[in-house]
Amino acid sequence: MKRLLLCYAAILACLLMGQNLWAMETEDCLGCHTEVDEVGESNAIDGALFSGTAHAEEGCNACHEVGEEHPDDGEEAQLVATCADCHDAITETYTASVHGENASCADCHNAHQALAPVSLSGIQMNESCQGCHGSTEVEETHARWLPQADVHIRSVPCVSCHSSSEKFVITLYVTQRQGNRAYADYELLNYDQLSQRVDGAAVTALLDVDQSGEVSLEELSEFYKDSERSGLRLWAMMTPETVDHDFKTMDNRWDCTYCHAAGPEAMQDSFVAFPAEDGSYQRLPMQKGATLDALFGTPDFYMVGSTRSKVLNIVGLLILLGGLAMPIGHGTLRFLTRKNRK
Repeated sequence: MKRLLLCYAAILACLLMGQNLWAMETEDCLGCHTEVDEVGESNAIDGALFSGTAHAEEGCNACHEVGEEHPDDGEEAQLVATCADCHDAITETYTASVHGENASCADCHNAHQALAPVSLSGIQMNESCQGCHGSTEVEETHARWLPQADVHIRSVPCVSCHSSSEKFVITLYVTQRQGNRAYADYELLNYDQLSQRVDGAAVTALLDVDQSGEVSLEELSEFYKDSERSGLRLWAMMTPETVDHDFKTMDNRWDCTYCHAAGPEAMQDSFVAFPAEDGSYQRLPMQKGATLDALFGTPDFYMVGSTRSKVLNIVGLLILLGGLAMPIGHGTLRFLTRKNRK
């Protein structure tokens, strides 16, 4: 019986040691590769961003192989995996696209910062495209046919029109004029800038005052009442929930009604995205229909053919009825008094 217990204890100790060794492998890598001075800029990674990716769950040795004496052996780590090993369907779709012959996965994606679209801002999504497509060139080519091309480019990520990505939502970001100067362009606020605004509270408390996990119309109203003093505003982008890799110009995206008539359906679900300390973004849902209400929702955001206001609808209906009442009333009166005129 004693020997059996000792055997069980030995097996358990081996298992626990194995788990610790496995868990330490990635930690050992990050111990050096998060320090630029240790490994050089080309081999350094952002440990905070990497820890939030699906790749971190697989561990460094899922893609890299090193010798037992690394780094003392002077040998560089060997890449033993390809993107296609895990992302075979995406690879097949991307290879068949117009980009397949011009850029590899690594040209657009940093494997150590591979975050889901919902954890990125729309501006971060576009940064991958801007590596080849300069913003000035893009704006000039779109302006040949697209009204207010600059506004569209700042409000819609490239993949919303140049891939078959669907399920769009309106995502709002907290912005401030550069240097808080009058008439300067607005820029996204980072985590540190927002932290200074909430006095140690969570950055989401800037809008979600009661920390309920949802931004209500009342909380939006309070934010906008204070925006004149704070200089903050919300900038909206129509972002996809998932991104396809069949990069091309979709035929139906040439049609303005794709967004401006179908908008109300997409805009029922909207979010405010707050920067996290690691550089990713955390989304909070807004009360349904908030971006559809021009007066009591998000007055900084207006989408032609989509944004609505119940108050303005009623006022408009009354104006229409008032305009019709005069000719109808005048015509009716003339009809009823026609005999007197004879």
